[in-house]
Amino acid sequence: MSQQIVIDSLSFAREGKALQGELPVSELERLHDALAEKTGVVVFRLTGRMSRQGKPQLVLEVVGEVPVVCQRCLGRLDAPLSIVSVLELIADEADLTQDELEDDTRDFLVAQKEMDVAALVEDEIILALPTSPRHEDCALPDSSARGTKVSPFAALAALKKAT
Repeated sequence: MSQQIVIDSLSFAREGKALQGELPVSELERLHDALAEKTGVVVFRLTGRMSRQGKPQLVLEVVGEVPVVCQRCLGRLDAPLSIVSVLELIADEADLTQDELEDDTRDFLVAQKEMDVAALVEDEIILALPTSPRHEDCALPDSSARGTKVSPFAALAALKKAT
């Protein structure tokens, strides 16, 4: 990566700091296997805050488009990104209760002194990508080259007519 952006996540949240920028898709290496091309840019905004309960949180917003592979026609499909994630910072995963672990309305993140913002953005993009992206309307690869389907019983019909 060209430039690594690192924050102390707890102090960032407690001080209510904000950070925004752009990341080239070509630099998001863990994302490359899911992409048709390594082109484009995603825009992010990271904001720190304290929740009503006094818990430190990071709010991550990511917008952009990433070129993925359509699983039906294997062509390029531009997947729009509009991510808003509220991540509650915790000291350790062991501190979570069973109820908190099962609560799908909240996302938790272990606080770090040196949190890589680009890696956090990349993680959220990976989680937001569709598992099986497809165009609204497309054909299977080479479906036009196949022509008409020949019945396996056509040869039998020809034999029957000959007799």
